[in-house]
Amino acid sequence: MRQLQLLHFCLFLGISLAALLGNGLVISAVACGHHLHSPMFFFLLILALTDLGSILTIVPKAMHNSLWNTRLISYTGCAAQVFFLVFFMGAEFSLLTIMCYDCYVSICKPLHYGTLLGSRACAHMAAAAWASAFLYALLHTANTFSLPLCHGNALGQFFCEIPHILKLSCSHSKLRELWVIVVGICLTFGCFIFIVFLYVQIFRAVLRIPSVQGHHKAFSTCLPHLAVVSLFLSTGFFAHLKPPSISSPSLDLVVSVLYSVVPPALNPLIYSLRNQELKAAVWTLITGQFHKH
Repeated sequence: MRQLQLLHFCLFLGISLAALLGNGLVISAVACGHHLHSPMFFFLLILALTDLGSILTIVPKAMHNSLWNTRLISYTGCAAQVFFLVFFMGAEFSLLTIMCYDCYVSICKPLHYGTLLGSRACAHMAAAAWASAFLYALLHTANTFSLPLCHGNALGQFFCEIPHILKLSCSHSKLRELWVIVVGICLTFGCFIFIVFLYVQIFRAVLRIPSVQGHHKAFSTCLPHLAVVSLFLSTGFFAHLKPPSISSPSLDLVVSVLYSVVPPALNPLIYSLRNQELKAAVWTLITGQFHKH
């Protein structure tokens, strides 16, 4: 239906503009604010770049297809979309795990913060997150696109999503891809257990802080991160592990939007609302530009 296509276009335009504006402001504020040159804000800048990447991987093509009433994507375009989406999603989860470790060190080991999270250590962690995501995306994409397709070439989704590509592949070939998915689930679960363990330590340390101001500072550092991790994991797990009995085209569409498009748009808002330093830096950036003009 043409009206639904135009609604889809307008919705995606709104989400992508919000994501571009929010992440753009975070990147500019952290890059320009010299007082924000700390590990937490460095990782937040890398996260904002990753969020922009994942939005730009999916949304422009989906908007183009809705506007021009087409459903086509080339084979190489589909492979590129799968690669970049897996890469940015993997990098995002690795960064969220590192940011949890940053929260843990700042609250539980404040005296060792400078040595455990020096500029070189931060650069190495960010590089490791991107390199591991790159290797996993390469493995996943190569494996998925080496499968022979027996059930046509029509994907029931607005972007090239691996579960939908597997539905088109021959059943006897799926086992090859299955072990890559199992590796991915094991890595994700390992990071999740690590995050839960660190948060148990963080909350135990926070409850020992006597002052209310100390509580507030600790929670303003960690609660945005916890909200982002929860949003990212709950939508991602539901999208890929929901039982086939409750699967339907409309539900698949909504869930895919929730895990692939909504978190990158909401992350800057979640962090900016709770973090006073970032909020002040963004406000200074906006008012400074306004006064210049």
